[in-house]
Amino acid sequence: MVPKRRPSKLEDKESLTEEASKASKQPLSKKTKKSHIHNEVEENDNVFIKLLKTSGVILKTGESQNQLTVDQIVFQKKLFQTLRKHPSYPQIIEEFVSGLESYIEDQDSFRNCLLSCERLQDEEASMGACYSKSLIKLLLGIDILQPAIIKTLFEKLPEFLFENVNSDGLNMPRLIISQLKWLDRIVDGKDLTTKVMQLISIAPLYLQHDFVTSLPEILGDSQHGDVGKELSDLLMENTSLTVPILDVFTSLRLDPKLLSQVRQLVMGKLSSVSLDDLPVIIKFILHSVTATDALEVISELREKLDLQHFILPSWFHASQSKLKNKGRQSSSGNQENSGQDCVTLFFDVIKSAVRYEKIISEAWIKIFDIAILFIIYSTNTQVKKYVERVLRNKIRSGCFEEQLLQGTFCIHYVVLKDICPSILSLAQSFVHSLDQSIILFGSLLYKYAFNFFDTYCQQEVVGALVTHICSGNEAEVDTALDVLLELVLLNLSAMRLNAIFVKGILDYLDNMSPRQIRKLFYILSTLAFSKQHEASSHIQDDMHLVIRKQLSSTIVRYKLIGIIGAVTMAGIMAADRTRSSSLTQGRTDVSNEQYTQVTSLLQLVHSCSKQSPQASALYYDEFATLIQRGNLAPKALEWVGQTIFNDFQDAFVVDFCAFPEGDYPFPVKALYGLEEYSSRDGIAINLLPLLYSQDFAKDGGRMTSQESDQKLVSPLCLAPYFRLLRLCVEKQHNGSLEEIDGLLDCPIFLTDLEPGERLTSMSVKEHSFMCSLIFLTLNWFREVVNAFCRQTSPEMKGKVLTRLKHIVELQRILEKYLAVTPYYVPPLAHFDLETLDVTPITAAAISAKIRKQGKIGGRKRKADGSKTSSSDTLSKEDSSECVPTPSDRSQLEKEFKGKEEKPSVSLQNYRFFFRELDIEVFSILHCGLVTKFIFDTEMHTEATEVVQLQPPELLFLLEDLSQKLENMLIPSVARRIPFLKSKGHRNIGFSHLHQRSAQQIVHSVVQLLTPMCNHLENIHNYFQCLSAENQSVVDGPGMKVQEYHIMSSCYQKLLQIFHALFAWNGFFQPHCVHLLYSALEVLTNRLKQGEPDQALEELLSQSFNYLQNFSHSIPSFQCALYLIRLLMVILEKSTATKNKEKIASLAKQFLCRVWPSGEKEKSSISTEQLHTLLSIYLEHTDSVLKAIEEIAGVGVPELISSPKDGSSSTFPTLTRHTFVIFFRVMMAELEKTVKGLQAGTAADSQQIHEEKLLYWNMAVRDFSILINLIKVFDSRPVLHVCLKYGRLFVEAFLKQCMPLLDFSFRKHREDVLSLLETFQLDTRLLHHLCGHSKIHQDMKLTKHVPLLKKTLELLVCRVKAMLIFNNCREAFWLGNLKNRDLQGEEILSQNSQESTAEESEDNTTSQVSKSKATEDGEDEVSDGEKEQDSDESDDDSD
Repeated sequence: MVPKRRPSKLEDKESLTEEASKASKQPLSKKTKKSHIHNEVEENDNVFIKLLKTSGVILKTGESQNQLTVDQIVFQKKLFQTLRKHPSYPQIIEEFVSGLESYIEDQDSFRNCLLSCERLQDEEASMGACYSKSLIKLLLGIDILQPAIIKTLFEKLPEFLFENVNSDGLNMPRLIISQLKWLDRIVDGKDLTTKVMQLISIAPLYLQHDFVTSLPEILGDSQHGDVGKELSDLLMENTSLTVPILDVFTSLRLDPKLLSQVRQLVMGKLSSVSLDDLPVIIKFILHSVTATDALEVISELREKLDLQHFILPSWFHASQSKLKNKGRQSSSGNQENSGQDCVTLFFDVIKSAVRYEKIISEAWIKIFDIAILFIIYSTNTQVKKYVERVLRNKIRSGCFEEQLLQGTFCIHYVVLKDICPSILSLAQSFVHSLDQSIILFGSLLYKYAFNFFDTYCQQEVVGALVTHICSGNEAEVDTALDVLLELVLLNLSAMRLNAIFVKGILDYLDNMSPRQIRKLFYILSTLAFSKQHEASSHIQDDMHLVIRKQLSSTIVRYKLIGIIGAVTMAGIMAADRTRSSSLTQGRTDVSNEQYTQVTSLLQLVHSCSKQSPQASALYYDEFATLIQRGNLAPKALEWVGQTIFNDFQDAFVVDFCAFPEGDYPFPVKALYGLEEYSSRDGIAINLLPLLYSQDFAKDGGRMTSQESDQKLVSPLCLAPYFRLLRLCVEKQHNGSLEEIDGLLDCPIFLTDLEPGERLTSMSVKEHSFMCSLIFLTLNWFREVVNAFCRQTSPEMKGKVLTRLKHIVELQRILEKYLAVTPYYVPPLAHFDLETLDVTPITAAAISAKIRKQGKIGGRKRKADGSKTSSSDTLSKEDSSECVPTPSDRSQLEKEFKGKEEKPSVSLQNYRFFFRELDIEVFSILHCGLVTKFIFDTEMHTEATEVVQLQPPELLFLLEDLSQKLENMLIPSVARRIPFLKSKGHRNIGFSHLHQRSAQQIVHSVVQLLTPMCNHLENIHNYFQCLSAENQSVVDGPGMKVQEYHIMSSCYQKLLQIFHALFAWNGFFQPHCVHLLYSALEVLTNRLKQGEPDQALEELLSQSFNYLQNFSHSIPSFQCALYLIRLLMVILEKSTATKNKEKIASLAKQFLCRVWPSGEKEKSSISTEQLHTLLSIYLEHTDSVLKAIEEIAGVGVPELISSPKDGSSSTFPTLTRHTFVIFFRVMMAELEKTVKGLQAGTAADSQQIHEEKLLYWNMAVRDFSILINLIKVFDSRPVLHVCLKYGRLFVEAFLKQCMPLLDFSFRKHREDVLSLLETFQLDTRLLHHLCGHSKIHQDMKLTKHVPLLKKTLELLVCRVKAMLIFNNCREAFWLGNLKNRDLQGEEILSQNSQESTAEESEDNTTSQVSKSKATEDGEDEVSDGEKEQDSDESDDDSD
């Protein structure tokens, strides 16, 4: 028997004297006096007593300890020798044991024998242990006595099983069993096991628990198997012993099969166990798993384990209420504390398992339990990155929803609180991501950590969010501010405790955008003013101090920040308390004190900003935004309304009869009035005089005192001030604008804007003045349309449509002025911080570019900053095309209209200088025919006029809507601003849009789908009729070229809007799915009135069919590509694949279409767009190889035989200009296709080998056709494509095809040789191409040569290996290739020119024709022939 580990001295002493120490520490009682009477040495002639005394133990009577006069080891040795040498051995043992039995009949004596012996003082320094064992323990250490002593103990023990604990606190059964623990040697382990198990079966429950847990300390390793079997039987009989038995199993060395059986038994009972027993059970289950069954066991464990089931409802709800009230200390009770401890122990077991057992950690990760993943992330540093990667992948796939995460924190907050730093670290990593779904998950981690954890963790959360905000990364700042705002709204009292950290962000305002500054001040104002609280007073003081300091700054940026902050703070102070009682404890309106504070703050802002038109305009815009949100108290709104109405009328409105007089450079006229005014009534907008006064002030001219008062009223503030006025009136009168409807049709004091012949005679200053005048007029009309677009009366609708027409006319006039006004900077239309460094791309720069390119067309020229991060190349290429500029009329308009050539100016470059249209403006798309009534002076109907939304106005609206959707709905990854790039330019002009969520924008657009479908169908019918009349010829007789291009642009913009809408990645979020259904139902109902509640697949299929019908009327290649992409977006949302073929067929149809002659210019079809469409065709077609063979084998020969400016008749889009695009796409798709083919193996069937061999024959044939085209098309881009993709194809041939040839050579020799012969010619041409690249010393080409040559060398070796594998080594031979150019001419090296002999040697040919190989009977020679061709000679002329 293998002896057990000897326990440490301290451990042994503690186990032996555990109960005795309790008694010895009790205060003296009556028994203390009694002990003095019986404290005598036991005197008896008993053999037992004599032998003990002789060996060194003196027995005491009463309660005194037995004395040990010698060392313990010496005593055992003496007693053993005495017994062993005794004359009556072995009978003496029986007498000794009989004496012991007689002696322990007395309970006190028995107790003394079980307690440790007292050592004499003079023996304390002996070499033995510093503690003393009991007499029984010492006797059990003697082998010849051990069996008899054990038998005596087990006979004695039942006497005490059902007795109460002694008055001295000792439990005799436990004390007896403790004698058997940690024995140095067990003589008869089997017998001891039997006795212990019998004892367990009869003992009471509380002792059974102790006896079971003592088994590992009593038994030797050899008995573990037997004990395990008996315990497993006992487990099935007595479920109350489940916990101690399982606890013991983890300490025993048991058979894996037995453990598996027990584990299955326990798994079946898992759902019925109590929470107290759960930690031990889980410890056993995790301890018993192996590498083979870990995943299965933990999967089953996770299915049956639901902590929420174990948590008592009373404790659960109590803990939740304490989270809200923060009173966790003493309000729960013992039951709650017990539950918390058990849950903590349960997770401690899991922590220990995943930290030290790799198989368990990996299995838990595969189960994807989010709480356990958090624990693994915090405890096991080795798999931290792996866990993070797993979480990212599952978040992207949508496995973790917000409800799941909330439930995890809600149930496991006690455990997760301990790993709060790790959770915050994970959240920080996620917020740094580029994926919006991962960023959202990180923000939720912050949110729930704050809501469910204690005050310390809350402080850490706020600190981490502040760090994100101060990082300067725009996406991080937005996310962190959103989380802070949500925390303020959800848990204001807790956030107020951390307000000091949030206040520190005020030092980092320089790097924030206006939207972020607005949000920050909203958060701070809410903390400071939402409730009268003493702790908030210091925040109020600091905010007032910061805002006053910024408002008084002479630096424009800081003044603007101060305006934003002040208006935001005033909005919180004057909030309408009736609508949100959560922040305000029942107050219904602002108090007089608050009203005074608000008005004084706003007056301060007004006084500080009136010196700066930009600051004033920003103040008006910010105030308008505040009012638009609708949370301003009525009292404050009334004061604002009165002030604004009077000031606006005094500043900008004059009587029509009060015609301005003065020395103006142009005659002043009242233009663009919609009503006939008499000379005595009516009003007008005093624009030109105000602009002239401002320009005069800039020039430093003298002004009268009256003029000096007026100089502060800048025309720059006209549009912002009107927006503020309109929103005030709208809020006060429930949407009615009757009080200001005169501003819709009133004229404007301008001058004749149409330049005519005077354009060239005007000075630069006059040009700039006219441009500014038109910009201001346009922005005024834009705000007027914003204001009155939702009016329902036909009269108002008609006027709004007329204003739209005026906008389009003014834009046409403006283009003429801008074209001749270089370096002109328009007046600002957006006044926040992002516009401080914005300048347009001027006409001079564009003209210089035009002169450099030698052409006029401005279709593709855009401002660098207009769309700095567009979602795709397509929108970059054609966004400016949709503006009907003079250049966009193309050469056809010049021919038929006889117009002069005019320089191109795209208003897209000036987009930042136009006022933003509200999303409500697009309700105009609903307008059909509007009847406008004209009244006479007595209000009788004088005439009626029918007004309709015309194509130019439709294009204007669609273009703006398209820009909005592009800005709002594209994935956030595409919005990331590269390092050192300007921030914010992309969002200029969309400030109103960004006040809404993407979901709200999508909802608005879905409401517009019906009118947009109407317009789309009308345009479709227009082009159908046009095609029937003119046979698709744009310059046919009677063709209106300008109308054609505008309709084409409208078509494109409608498809672009549809694509942006359906490509939105938020449709499958739970709260947005209904929007997708609504949008698809609109499209489906255009075909036929469908049934309600159709399945998604049916809706997608019907929508696909509806959109596909427009393919016959597509007017331009750009429209065709957008239609294809729109159909692909619809197809991506469907699980059906039947429509994939339709995509390929439609793409081929567009490639084979002859596009209108107006687009037949060299640059009409963008290379990127053609590349995209051709790639879509090859990716969706059934057979890529057949499609490539058709294009390269049919279309290209047609192109070669066509005239110089001709095209292929089968593929009209294939011209000499676009050949390189076709060639590049075909080579790339061919390489991609063969690379995706699985390599052949010997285990494959013969049929599979034949199919793959046939496939490779087709691929090599296509490759050969493409490679040989470089003999005709040898331009540099074509050769570059050939070098790049040629190498990749050869590499794919090596990896995918050569293993197939290894197994196919013997059975399909002729096919393999034919394949290699064809490929030989291709590799020879690649070798010639390498020589051509070097002789021309083209760096772009030569950089591919080394890798290509290396690949060709590998091919030689690989084919040789294939021949050896098939026992045809003699068929392989090598030679040197001559260096030739693309035409096959030999390239002579420098050495060969000097020495004819060397030339002859270096250019030794090594080619053998296949006919010769056949004559010799070695068909494999042609295979060797291929090798020599691919071999690289050393004759390169480097």
